[in-house]
Amino acid sequence: MKRSFFFIFLLIPVWLFSQVQPNWESIRERGYPQWFGDAKLGIFIHWGLYSVPSYSGPEQYGEWYYRGLMVNDTARVQFMKKNYGEDFKYEDFDKLFKAELFNPDEWAQLFKDAGAKYVLLVTKHHDGYCLWDSPQKPDFNSVVGGPKRNIVEELTQSVRAQGLKMGFYYSLPEWRNPLHTWYVDSPDSIGNYAENYMIPQFKELIGRYKPSVLFTDGEWLNSAEQWHAEELIAWYYNTVGPEAIVNDRWGSGADYGYKTPEYSSGISDTTRPWAECRGLGRSFGLNRNEPLSNYLTSEELIQHFAKLVAAGGGMTLNVGPAADGQIPLLQQERLLDLGNWLKINGEAIYGSRPYTRFYETIGLELTRIDPQINFNWVRNAPDKEMTYDHFQIRWEGKLLAPVSGEYLFEAKADEFMTLWIDGKKIFSNRVLAENSDSNAQEAERSQALKGSIRLEKGKQYDIKIEYEEKTHEAKAILYWSYPNQEKQVIPAQYFQTPESAGSRPGLLGVYFCEKPYIAYTTQPGKLYAITLKYPDHQLVLPVEKPKENAKVRFLDLKGMALPWKYVNNQLIIDTSLIPFSAIKSKGAWVFEIEM
Repeated sequence: MKRSFFFIFLLIPVWLFSQVQPNWESIRERGYPQWFGDAKLGIFIHWGLYSVPSYSGPEQYGEWYYRGLMVNDTARVQFMKKNYGEDFKYEDFDKLFKAELFNPDEWAQLFKDAGAKYVLLVTKHHDGYCLWDSPQKPDFNSVVGGPKRNIVEELTQSVRAQGLKMGFYYSLPEWRNPLHTWYVDSPDSIGNYAENYMIPQFKELIGRYKPSVLFTDGEWLNSAEQWHAEELIAWYYNTVGPEAIVNDRWGSGADYGYKTPEYSSGISDTTRPWAECRGLGRSFGLNRNEPLSNYLTSEELIQHFAKLVAAGGGMTLNVGPAADGQIPLLQQERLLDLGNWLKINGEAIYGSRPYTRFYETIGLELTRIDPQINFNWVRNAPDKEMTYDHFQIRWEGKLLAPVSGEYLFEAKADEFMTLWIDGKKIFSNRVLAENSDSNAQEAERSQALKGSIRLEKGKQYDIKIEYEEKTHEAKAILYWSYPNQEKQVIPAQYFQTPESAGSRPGLLGVYFCEKPYIAYTTQPGKLYAITLKYPDHQLVLPVEKPKENAKVRFLDLKGMALPWKYVNNQLIIDTSLIPFSAIKSKGAWVFEIEM
């Protein structure tokens, strides 16, 4: 199967920019600097006090440790007491955050070797701790605290010395600030904090270091007007100049900035530049409680990155250093493997633009017996072979009723779920509009996932469940309650697979997704086919016919020329002559076609 998409966004040469006025019309007219659309790869760095405990649930963000303590998250509170004592406070991590192995030159060299073109440092996360000597936080920053170093300044100098662009992440709100406590105080009371704390700190940081990229965050409870977005974006652009670019997290009403999907398969058909932000594992800040299986292998990383670029985007790949300043060796290995792949295949990536379609895909179908419908995949795929966005599942079998009476069925699902019993639709949130991501819409979806039916004791009923995941987090949990039985996940003993599956306990699950196996990019006069599965004998591409006497090259072997023919609207490339033992790339292989 093939998918066709088109991708156009405005990339403006830097010399065309002029003074920006503090209004959306002027800001949008400015466009976006071309360098960002060409760069494709940046490095994100989450490093701060949360790096001392570096602890969270296996699927949670380590940098949200402080918030966990504030809401009395059991795991984090117990971890804190056990390892640091009853009276230890989050602020006390400042004494343990020493950064004794922090070497900004080594970091910058690593990022360059990884193939990155920009670096994005978290200067201040939601906890309010600053990695520079912020006048607004004179007693809660890395210069007066444990490191006794201006991390922002040191890393900025080292990154720029390597020829990379420097960017800053900056949290607009703070979890605990005398002027406003985020999530506790009313969002509408943000004014004093914004005007007398956030804006002065923002301008001091930007004015001093002039980052090329600005990634704001934490905006979601307030409007762009409350964050003074128009004023701050215009001021930033006019202060830094033509190469400056901002992201899209400025509060409701701010439909501007490069898009930042988080742990996703990317975006299609957009008019703005974008870069997925994600970690190598499932946390941005280091989480020592993460299993190895959460980390992308080098091959998975390369393939994922290639697919993002093919769709017209890029990736801001996060590293989470330890409190001592050492980037974990596993993370370094992954970065260097990506960099080595880019040294060979970078011409298909940097400065590339999408083809008339992004991918060639193949339908992937997996079947298995599931004892219960009790899944919280979070940001993972149900199976390593599947995509972690855009998949469907159908469960079928028999349901045994333990008593006679009215049964209430409920579900938690992200995103769509429908339940049938004996052919009767019990609930479905499919009837709701699917094009809204608002909180109200999510609430409606949740409310729709319940329904009741009378069942008779000892009787088996046909049951069918359909689930569809689009993007971001994935969850599917099915509950029931009946007379004298409180709400519970339906136990496995009440399910039986269809006779065709051998009538075993559980339900027969059929999992389906469209999986890309070839990704495309273009440069002027050239098409690149990035294969995610090595073609042993030939590569068949349903693409436009190349020009007469066109060269087809295999980038891995210094542009080795390959025989080709064009038959029935397909380009057929003979790959049998490639000495497989000499290939250096892993994960993805690139073929250059003159067009």
